[in-house]
Amino acid sequence: MKNQYLAGIQLRLSLLILSVFSLVGAGVAQEVETTKPNVIFILADDMRNDSLSMNGSEISTTPHIDQLAKEGVYFSNALVTSPICGPSRANLFTGQWERKNQIGFTSISNNFVTKEAFENSFQIQMKNAGYSTAFIGKHHTKIIDAKSTALKTQIDFSYFKGGHLGFHPGDKSKTFSNLKNRSQTEGFMEACEAYLSQGSEYDYFYENADPSLKGMLEKRDPEKPFCVWVNFNLPHQASLGGMGSKPGDPKFYSELYEEEVGQMKIAEEYDGPVQLPENVLTRDELEKYYKFNKKSLLSATLKTARAVHGIDQFVANIRGLLEKIEEDDNTIIVFFSDNGLLYGEHGLGGKTMLYEESIRAPLIIYSPFFDEDKRSLTLEQLVVGQDIPATILDLCSLPTPETYQGESMMPLVNATESGEAPQWRESVFIENLFTQQGYPRQDGVRTDRYKYVRFYGKEDDRDKYLPNGIEGEAPIFEQFFDLDTDPKERTNLIADPAHQELVEQYREECTALAKSLSN
Repeated sequence: MKNQYLAGIQLRLSLLILSVFSLVGAGVAQEVETTKPNVIFILADDMRNDSLSMNGSEISTTPHIDQLAKEGVYFSNALVTSPICGPSRANLFTGQWERKNQIGFTSISNNFVTKEAFENSFQIQMKNAGYSTAFIGKHHTKIIDAKSTALKTQIDFSYFKGGHLGFHPGDKSKTFSNLKNRSQTEGFMEACEAYLSQGSEYDYFYENADPSLKGMLEKRDPEKPFCVWVNFNLPHQASLGGMGSKPGDPKFYSELYEEEVGQMKIAEEYDGPVQLPENVLTRDELEKYYKFNKKSLLSATLKTARAVHGIDQFVANIRGLLEKIEEDDNTIIVFFSDNGLLYGEHGLGGKTMLYEESIRAPLIIYSPFFDEDKRSLTLEQLVVGQDIPATILDLCSLPTPETYQGESMMPLVNATESGEAPQWRESVFIENLFTQQGYPRQDGVRTDRYKYVRFYGKEDDRDKYLPNGIEGEAPIFEQFFDLDTDPKERTNLIADPAHQELVEQYREECTALAKSLSN
């Protein structure tokens, strides 16, 4: 989309503009360089939309994330179209639906982010435009080859590890052995400081880095703008073990909310019947850390709330660092999560299921360049993770690659100026192609009011990657929900006579979207 964002702001805050001037009597071209905005993209892991205190959480306190939303734009209907770590992150790298990029977990899809897709990724596009780049934390998608060599060599500060990192990542990987802060969130803040700061206080970070990181850790060039992508493996359940157990861990990881445990609310149906037929999914098929009983669910809820609080502190600390290095008035911050998580709702734990708890994620875009009418703005349009790369590039006045299926959200933000609603999608295609851990393949359509989901048989698809399905197969189960009257998705209207015409429309749209997004 044509960039509408930076029109009208001061020249010193615009991106690099190459303008040709006819110099009097000379007729030569001249480059005019102006200040480029920095970008920090913070990606949480399994953090639900209702984890924020601004969204009614009765447990988590997130004043700094809430403040970021108050000063920026919050998207209340931000959706993850493939709600599980690897595919969701691949969608962010490519700006595409999984149906298009066909990058599931490498163990079953055997597909990597292609060279073209990586070169079109927003960070590489920004590097080509003169940015210094950093990629920090969890990595769950193979880039071009099995070792993600391109990510290591083309990103200036490449400080990542594939898979789960644990609460103390230095205990699991030598990559993070040079951190003084052993807890994940605080360690990643330390890495950000080492990259962004220009003094000598972080020389130890580079000197003590494992030899395997040689050539991968370049401190930012102060003459360049920067783009930092911070990838947490929290509050994912697999990284909550050992939380608060080491002497250097902040006290809140072991003490916060201790008095509130007895008052914590948990899903009413956590031990009730699963709202699905047994041939679709049973509780016994779930990963062990998602098989909740009351005790384990209370424990998971408590630890999750503490981890979310840690991420909230990270937001405060990164903004403090930006002030310290005098980049706060020139840095855009984007906050998102790769997916949500079920904590007993529908009788289930875990993710990949296309319920609201899984597919909704908190999305905030803060920019110091936003006019007053854009601050504390809540937008209700249906946006998706794939829109983030296009939006970041748009915010930096860079073109969107033609390979992207996501679109810049800035026309929605800028509509506050004209009062005219821009054309925007009215439905979102959602899917799960993960066929391990008992999960069923699913696809569906979500609009502002209704959701249609269909499930496919598991007899012939276990541990297989089938983005195009099995020829001739039909769904074995369907769901249809009215989210206005049934926001918790407890009443399946698929057989309701009053909704049959609407159900058929959604069936047809689901098929059409699956086909169009594959191309």
